This record gives sequence, C-alpha cells and structure tokens, in this order.
Amino acid sequence: MDTWRVLELETNDCATNMAIDEAILTHISEGKSPNTIRTYRWNPSAVSIGYFQSVYEEVDIEACQSKGVDVVRRITGGGAVYHDYEGEITYSVLVRDSDPKIPKDIIESYQLICQGIIYALNDIGIDATFKPINDIIAGTKKISGNAQTRRKPGKEIIMLQHGTILRDLDVKKMFSVLRVSKEKISDKLIKQVEQRVTSIRRELGDKLVDFDILKDALERGFSEALSIQLERGTLTESERELAAKFKEEKYGVKDWVFKR
Repeated sequence: MDTWRVLELETNDCATNMAIDEAILTHISEGKSPNTIRTYRWNPSAVSIGYFQSVYEEVDIEACQSKGVDVVRRITGGGAVYHDYEGEITYSVLVRDSDPKIPKDIIESYQLICQGIIYALNDIGIDATFKPINDIIAGTKKISGNAQTRRKPGKEIIMLQHGTILRDLDVKKMFSVLRVSKEKISDKLIKQVEQRVTSIRRELGDKLVDFDILKDALERGFSEALSIQLERGTLTESERELAAKFKEEKYGVKDWVFKR
C-alpha cells in the first residue's frame, strides 16, 4: 500500500493557504516531496475566485473591506467561494498525475477524490453522493464544492484538487461579500439558496462538529478512497520558503488578485 504525507490542520490567511498549495505542488513536481493531503481553515474569512474570473464582477470589494474579509485568486478554475472561518473546512490533495490511482478522465478523478469526502461525511452520520462534475450533495443539497488543476512546474505533471466542506452556512453573510445586488438579497432568495445548499450542522440537526473530528474523518476517508496509508508529516523548510515567496510575489499582490 502506498504511503502519502498528511499535514496537520492549519489556519492561515488566504494568501498563505494558496501559496502553500502551490509550493507543495512545485516540490512534488520536482521530485522533492511526496504525494500530500492537507486540511486547513481561513482566518480572516475570505473570498477565493477562480483563475479565470473577474474580481470586479464577482466580489463586493467594499463590503469585504468593511467586514475584514480577504480576497484571493486561485490557480484552479470554478466560481467565487466565500470561506468562513467557523463555517468550513478545506482540503487539498496533491498527487503525481502519473500515479496509477489517478484516472486521466477529469470526472472520474473528481469522483475518486470526492469519494474520500463522502466516506468522511458518512463517518459523522451524513449520507452523501457525488454529483458531476465536482459537487457532493446530501440528499438533494450541495454540501461540498471542489476544483482541480493539473500543472507541470518541474519534471512531472501534478494534479491539485482542493475543495470545501460546509460545517455551517450563513447565506446572508455569504451574499453580503459577493457581487449580488442588494435588491436581490431578499428572504425569498435566501430561502431558494437554502433549498439548494446545506451544511453539516443542518444535516445533523443543529449539531456543530469539532474541526479536529472533521479533519480526522477526512483523513480516514481519503485513506480508504485512495487505498493509501497516511504518514503524519510537516512542510519542509524549502516548501515553507517557497510558500513565503509565492505569497509575497503572487497571492498577496494586487496584480495577481485583480488581474481580471
């Protein structure tokens, strides 16, 4: 059975979180680091936008500034996501594209990795299923969204998939920082969204599950889904140095965040 590195749950600002993902991706591509799984949180809360999105079209910058919410651009595609400090846990899976476990088909690879999240949700008492292309639903409601990219900064192509699992959900707060007209933020619209999106808290009858419990469930879930053994590890000094460089020169820079 293959052994992958798993990192402890961390809480960082948004630029640091994205910089760490790219630093690990780069090191794996250069043959310096093993396949890796990590979980993390966002402090302060943040909005991440997909690589191809326009900040101005997707994010209410003034509202973010007034509420102390950060903004960052991902290297993965997809839509704008509000990451609440108390409301979600995020994961990243970074693996060599050449690994025989990883399907070349995009939807199949999403399904494989999302199965780890499904096992984790099952573990805490929630029935969940995969909904192509990249969502996980509990019943008929979305509880997890995911994004993926494959890049070759070094010798090998590396697949990065990261995503969020909603621990709690405040739709009004989410809308307040995204580019939704104030006229549309009505009780009716909020109810419509709540009919399509759910959270662990809602599925478990208003029970808030501790982040460490969620982290442990995700690690067990990924281990089972990918048929791997996880070995506790830490970022290398070189990875931390590269992450700091990516934060300073890319993710923490307005030219990157506001490039579109």
